[in-house]
Amino acid sequence: MLDEYSDREAVRSNASGSPPDNGRASTLAITLRKAIDDRTATVGVIGLGYVGLPLVELFAAGGFPVLGLDIDRPKISALQAGRSYIGHIPSERIAALNASGRFEATADFGQLGRCDAVLICVPTPLGRYREPDLGAVINTGRAIARELRPGQLVVLESTTYPGTTRDVLRPELEASGLKAGQDFFLAYSPEREDPGNPKFSAATIPKVVGGIDERSAHLAQGLYGAVVPRVVPASSCEVAEACKILENTYRAVNIALVNELKVVFDRMGIDVWEVIDAARTKPFGFQAFYPGPGLGGHCIPIDPFYLTWAARPYGVHTRFIELAGEVNTAMPHHVVDRVAMALNDHGRPLKGSGVLVLGAAYKPNVDDCRESPAVELMELLEERGAVISYNDPHVPELPPLRGHTIRMASTPLTEEALAEADCVLVATDHAAYDWDFIVEHARLVVDTRGATRRVLRRHGRASIVPA
Repeated sequence: MLDEYSDREAVRSNASGSPPDNGRASTLAITLRKAIDDRTATVGVIGLGYVGLPLVELFAAGGFPVLGLDIDRPKISALQAGRSYIGHIPSERIAALNASGRFEATADFGQLGRCDAVLICVPTPLGRYREPDLGAVINTGRAIARELRPGQLVVLESTTYPGTTRDVLRPELEASGLKAGQDFFLAYSPEREDPGNPKFSAATIPKVVGGIDERSAHLAQGLYGAVVPRVVPASSCEVAEACKILENTYRAVNIALVNELKVVFDRMGIDVWEVIDAARTKPFGFQAFYPGPGLGGHCIPIDPFYLTWAARPYGVHTRFIELAGEVNTAMPHHVVDRVAMALNDHGRPLKGSGVLVLGAAYKPNVDDCRESPAVELMELLEERGAVISYNDPHVPELPPLRGHTIRMASTPLTEEALAEADCVLVATDHAAYDWDFIVEHARLVVDTRGATRRVLRRHGRASIVPA
């Protein structure tokens, strides 16, 4: 593989009439590729959260020495002690990672010079006005630039809009005095993590990779190709960036469709869950999406707005995407109205009623509350005068969340807690929940996830309300 790569580099350099530093770039690329092929290249991962930590495991399992970096010192301390802070990654895996001798965690970004490849996995949230907040990417680029050396490969994995790698990250790195494509290599490969999904992991999901130039692309593709089953080459960073936006916009738009249909079918007295179950029997032309109380997580509620923002300078208004965003962001308000109506039907006003919310995480079987509609539901209900409590087996206490002020601890899910609540609101359908037990002891259940549908059929409880 190295000989083939060396020959290809030599042909490119000789045939293209390249400037003098092109030979240097070729030499640097060949040296790095040899280290990748030999698995002696040290891989640095910046941001040890839901995306970065699985990447650390992936490269360490592939035989690479890995340096994990994060500004959150408690995370570093936990990893050094063999403890996990992510619910679906047990501490045993962290202990095994440490025991492998191929992993080191640090908050010292001065260690970046040791790395041959640096993967950036930092948050890219939305700002106050739904504009991209690339502060973490910019600050990380500046930290790398202080230690950047010739021959390193830098790959951005954080979700963002097309042009970020080239127009935002590249200038920060080149402030070091080194030039992308000549002195160091730069690429983009979107993260595709689905936390808590046992069917797919970083080791089984194909990787889309695009470089700022051909050398950068080949190097990044070679790096990921050493540890994933399939690399999907993209012709540029922009194509790879747009790929991620498309994937999550596709999901956001289709979720908005079923959320809107849910409201319509409710008015018609039709069970949207039964409709979806029937439609998904079609073996072609249909993919099932499911309604809920809103969108959550670090990607789907955010990515479409990144594209909307990026399209404006080109004079394009993404009306379809923006409409989907409006539908999805309106769902928590719809759910609160359904709770109020259900309580009213049971002779109770929303103000002063006790509402027990089941699930604080944004999706089942994880402990991630970022952009969780459950948190927004709690705040909206409190604003309307309800007395809120919540239970989540994965979230013992609500963490500090951007844009939210609510803080409380999880209530034990007992017969008494269920019976005392005027309304039990199902926001997240964790597998740990015993729905028969919940329905048996609750007075009123408002279900946003269809979790109690089959329980309803068994118990015949009229106090279960879909929302």
